[in-house]
Amino acid sequence: MNITFVLNGRKTTAEINADTMLFGLLRMLGCYSVKCGCETANCGLCTVIFNGKPVLSCAMPAFRADGCTIETLEGLQNEAELFGSFMADEGADQCGFCNPGFIMNVIAMERELKDPDDGEIKEYLAGNLCRCTGYVGHLRAIKKYLSYKRGEGR
Repeated sequence: MNITFVLNGRKTTAEINADTMLFGLLRMLGCYSVKCGCETANCGLCTVIFNGKPVLSCAMPAFRADGCTIETLEGLQNEAELFGSFMADEGADQCGFCNPGFIMNVIAMERELKDPDDGEIKEYLAGNLCRCTGYVGHLRAIKKYLSYKRGEGR
């Protein structure tokens, strides 16, 4: 079947099988920032922004993308690099494997929530698995990033 959608600001058409998952389609289209760490929708590594909301691309059939808008890190380079620098400053990017999912969720959270408290941040990021840290560095990085985005300096 043919589907048409907007991927990182560009109209895209793809021929897919009925059982193609969005993760596989995005990788086939060159979005290598989208990783699959668990294949059970438990780690958050495959997170993309789908019609403005973060979704797990490993658990979504690709045919659902028809007529929709999808963003990956490839399309959010500047925002991703900025937040990534905050993660590095706080030592929250030890191996870097979980970074794509965290970054996608933080960008989506920033767009949705104006001034989230610690509980809202933790709830928003609950599906992201990091095996290297205790998430304290992530939380510090997110709070500093959001503060910076509000114009409060670095």
